[in-house]
Amino acid sequence: MRAAVLHAIGEPLRVEEVPTPRPGPGQVLVKVAAAGVCHSDLHQQDGSVPPHRIPLIMGHENAGWVAALGQGAEGLAEGDPVVVYGGWGCGHCRFCLGGHEQLCDGARWGGLGPDGGYADYLLVPATRHLLPAGHLDLVKAAGLTDAGLSSYRAVKKALPHLLAGTTAVVIGAGGLGQYGVQYLKLMTSATVIAVETSPARRQLAVSLGADHAIDGSAAGSLEEIRELSGGEGPAAVLDFVGIDATMRLGLAALARQGLFVLVGLAGGSVPMGFFSQAPEVAFTTSVWGSRNDLAEVIALAQQGKLTAATETHRLDDINQVLERLELGLVEGRAVVVP
Repeated sequence: MRAAVLHAIGEPLRVEEVPTPRPGPGQVLVKVAAAGVCHSDLHQQDGSVPPHRIPLIMGHENAGWVAALGQGAEGLAEGDPVVVYGGWGCGHCRFCLGGHEQLCDGARWGGLGPDGGYADYLLVPATRHLLPAGHLDLVKAAGLTDAGLSSYRAVKKALPHLLAGTTAVVIGAGGLGQYGVQYLKLMTSATVIAVETSPARRQLAVSLGADHAIDGSAAGSLEEIRELSGGEGPAAVLDFVGIDATMRLGLAALARQGLFVLVGLAGGSVPMGFFSQAPEVAFTTSVWGSRNDLAEVIALAQQGKLTAATETHRLDDINQVLERLELGLVEGRAVVVP
């Protein structure tokens, strides 16, 4: 099969022939229909988030069809359209048994440890990591497994803070933020403010339901956020970027007893002290999502309640796609189609 392989930190991926994996007991071989291209792939490629091994086939947002079943793999049939859950835990620890495999100490995320979906085929270790796609367009469904899932979990964390009359801020209206805006409008009555440097993405955020979209790099953006949230500040800030500047802006804007949810992996940090932000604010990270979260995301997509700006590319063009992503030229989600 053909695959895009990372052979060394800082180098382009190489599209080459590699052996097609064979499913062992309980495993499933999936023919990849589409694999989403994520900013975390850039972080692996440049070594800021070191890959667990090299060489590695990246690609952790995947959808496709069941191609072959290993002995004892039940509940699926060859040809079934499936969406691949990426957090592959041990299945036995308290996090896995509690439904949060993505938090397992031994979690092996497809494309972040084992080989991923930038290839013709993907080997999945167990049937529990596959969810029926039903009638979904598999090219658009691929992005649900991280962009759609991670933003959904982040919004769920914020729900207790987003009472009637409150405001939520989404920082970054790209691949994840576009879903974050939609979930906030679907699941809360809060006013939604998108903070985004790209004019095209600001326009996209408004088209997806954001009540306001402002330029986070502009002078006075903090004051504008406070004004749009009635002077109190937002009850929740969801940062899908995660650089120093966005974290400083979000925490400075946050209302008393507000919640800051960090999702972006850009490596930023911000000092926190008793008097450096509003009283009794809470700060949390949000890591991907559970399999049950993904099932809920798929249900929303199957009901036609989610929209995704998706652009498709050939696997051979993976390095150009990664370059476009790094330059901020991808408005929604880019996917490669083997």
